[in-house]
Amino acid sequence: MTKDPHPSPAAVAASPSHIPKDRLPVLMLGAVGVVFGDIGTSPLYALKESFIGPHPLAVDQLHIFGVLSLIFWSLMLIVTVKYVLVAMRADNRGEGGPFALLALVSRHLGASRWSGTLIVLGVLAASMFYGDAMLTPAISVLSAVEGLTVVEASLQPLVLPIAVVILVALFLIQSRGTARVGALFGPIVLVYLATLAALGVANIAAHPEIIGILNPYRAFEFFLYDTRLAFLAMGSVFLAVTGAETLYADMGHFGRKAVGLSWLTLAYPCLMLNYMGQGALLLGTPEAVENPFYLMAPEWARLPLVLIATAATIIASQAVISGAFSVTHQAIQLGFLPRLRTLHTSEKAAGQIYIPSVNWGLLVMVLVLVLGFGESTRLASAYGISVIGTMLITTLMLGFLVFKVWRWNRWLATGTIGLFMLVDGTYFASNITKIPDGGWFPLAVAAVLFTVLTTWSKGRRLMRMRLEDGGMPLPVFIKSAAASAHRVRNTAVFMSASPEGIPPALLHNLKHNQVLHERVLILTVLIEEVPYADPDKRLEAHDAGLGFYRLILHYGFMEDVNIPRDLAALNCIGGPFDMMTASFFLGRQKLVISADQPGMAVWRERLFSWMNKSSESAMEFFKIPTNRVVELGSQIQI
Repeated sequence: MTKDPHPSPAAVAASPSHIPKDRLPVLMLGAVGVVFGDIGTSPLYALKESFIGPHPLAVDQLHIFGVLSLIFWSLMLIVTVKYVLVAMRADNRGEGGPFALLALVSRHLGASRWSGTLIVLGVLAASMFYGDAMLTPAISVLSAVEGLTVVEASLQPLVLPIAVVILVALFLIQSRGTARVGALFGPIVLVYLATLAALGVANIAAHPEIIGILNPYRAFEFFLYDTRLAFLAMGSVFLAVTGAETLYADMGHFGRKAVGLSWLTLAYPCLMLNYMGQGALLLGTPEAVENPFYLMAPEWARLPLVLIATAATIIASQAVISGAFSVTHQAIQLGFLPRLRTLHTSEKAAGQIYIPSVNWGLLVMVLVLVLGFGESTRLASAYGISVIGTMLITTLMLGFLVFKVWRWNRWLATGTIGLFMLVDGTYFASNITKIPDGGWFPLAVAAVLFTVLTTWSKGRRLMRMRLEDGGMPLPVFIKSAAASAHRVRNTAVFMSASPEGIPPALLHNLKHNQVLHERVLILTVLIEEVPYADPDKRLEAHDAGLGFYRLILHYGFMEDVNIPRDLAALNCIGGPFDMMTASFFLGRQKLVISADQPGMAVWRERLFSWMNKSSESAMEFFKIPTNRVVELGSQIQI
């Protein structure tokens, strides 16, 4: 693979060799604010749920040490080893996440017998991510606000209304962008992590023997004492690891080195100090298990702690919401979702986008979760299964990478992926037991979204095949029709989904209007399996003769398509491209549902038809001025 001569800012950030030493602390601070918001709020509920969740544990030394040892080694194996040391090396030109990993592996393997399996895995991981995006704001904000009941028990009736107000306000401000708020994220989370560490150290001092949880034998001893209960407890212990996938997904914003160092030197130590502090508190005061996070603090500090924790959960929720926008944008660009209205909230940062339909859909589902479950303890049963599902899929895709692409030593690859599969598989099996208590919700969400993503992808493929069936090669068209047709002035641009053949809009225009422009540009937009395409190779032009030109615009899946901007540099069509003398001809297909065509089930055809009608027009998506567009409709059966 050749090196990109003009890497994107994300790609530069992802390469440690390109990060100036004076820039690294700034990137680390940003990573603290965005990347660790989700996993950083886990101490609010993880240990509590391990003891008073669906499978209660006795609050004694054996169980306290066993649970905390599981938390420590889970964070070590899953976050530090799997993500920081292995997965974050699998960057797709600086970008991470399920779609980026899918594109990376697919690009190297090409068309192979594994292609279909990889696509299914990538789409399934993305589907499960949305379940996480719904649950994280709900459980994080609700668990933080529940701290008010520790300050004053009579405030219990206010918990739900306050949580709802915070969540509604959070989603309302999304359209204004997060650039200014984002500048405060790092310092706020830094204060929050420092508070976690300080509370932990203060409680550890009273019971220093809690340091013994670092010995993995404590976890092993827990399993020896009661294997069944220990296995079931892992479903709650896993809550301490939720958010680990964010390290990989958000790697492109700050770079692997900044994310890895901030985890190892700051987030991980602070989290573990707090967990050990909670354990030390329970050793001396078992009844504090009702809410050990807040009861660690002296009475005078609990209300300020509620405020700091609430701010941290809002930041964690913001990061997940922004991640949902980013994943949706990637899905649209890679052809798994229809065009959706996307707004840019920053002129400087291309990655700061706002997708209204996703925002309001998430808000509705989050409010349903908060009002339906009512308290964080019940929500905890729903939380986790989608996260571990995504992690398990990431491990499987990493397996393809280390065996087929990186070609590690077979023993090293088998041992590494085998260890990850053992840990992820065990946690997945434990989380399955939570399905009756709420775990069904994220699975239902993932199933619906998987159906939507695959239906759109297959429907587009079938529609393209039907359109190509009635097409003809460009040279044949030029010889048979173009030479004899009446030519008029100026330039016509016909959008084509395929870089081969003639777009239906061109055939319809000639059939009904019986004219051709003096210059005919057949334009195809190709989304590459890289985050950012090479700007120097953006436009590809081929002269087909008699005033016909085949144009291809290349974009990465993280980029926005802007046809007028990128055609402005076109100067090989007998003169410069002038937007004011160009007409864009867009085809709009009306789908006719038919049970006779061997394509998809009728109900999937109806779903695809509805999605096609609901999608944003190509004119808006491609940034084409409305006064330069002519739409030509046709009917098609898939």
